[in-house]
Amino acid sequence: MNAKNNRAAASTVDSRDIGNFDALADKWWDPQGPMRPLHQFTAVRIDYIVRAARRAGLASDRDTLPLAGLKILDIGCGGGLLAEPCCRLGGIVTGIDASGGAVTAARAHSKQQNLDINYLQTTAEQLVTDKACQASFDIIYASEVIEHVTDRQLFIRALTALLKPDGLVVLTTINKTLPALILAKIAAEYIFNIVPRGTHKFDQFVRPETLRAEFEACGILLDDVTGFLPDLRGGFRLSSRIAVNYGISGQFIS
Repeated sequence: MNAKNNRAAASTVDSRDIGNFDALADKWWDPQGPMRPLHQFTAVRIDYIVRAARRAGLASDRDTLPLAGLKILDIGCGGGLLAEPCCRLGGIVTGIDASGGAVTAARAHSKQQNLDINYLQTTAEQLVTDKACQASFDIIYASEVIEHVTDRQLFIRALTALLKPDGLVVLTTINKTLPALILAKIAAEYIFNIVPRGTHKFDQFVRPETLRAEFEACGILLDDVTGFLPDLRGGFRLSSRIAVNYGISGQFIS
């Protein structure tokens, strides 16, 4: 295979993960089903996205619709758990996912909710080939995604190509620590059965400092790291502790 064909075949997608998500396509909007952990994470992830947008100067504390008019790309949108609230907060949302089943579920649910969200079955690296999409998004977020991609450098380069010069990157993921191995992998998958077995691979968990270095090499400074901790009242809350789950965000280096 020549270099040109190698570039064409380059992908960040783990086909085994996509198969797993396709099999769960009809479960995305069941808050007590296999996607329950993501439902529990939804509110805190939206809080973090909005907070990051305000910190970046893209939204005001006084805005009742803080994401109004902002072009937002949701990479790995799944069934639309984050895309829908971002749309309700005024965002012009495009959601992409390699799982056809997830995209079908997302489209059906957004139609039911009368929400105008552009869902596409594609990947970030494929979207870059559409010149109209290059440097066109104000906010790009990838939530619980980067620990599943097979080629982080390709993923980061694609994301960078799609972001406006003054745009914002937001990621949420799992830290590569012993507590994360115990809680997010062993306990969640094998003891409490919170998520299906095999959902996560510890060697793909990533430390904040690793992401910072990789994004800085592409010209983006990730200068905020915030942890997510379980809340006794249910769900999760923002925290300074990042040993397990965390969000990280930033913009192009000026």
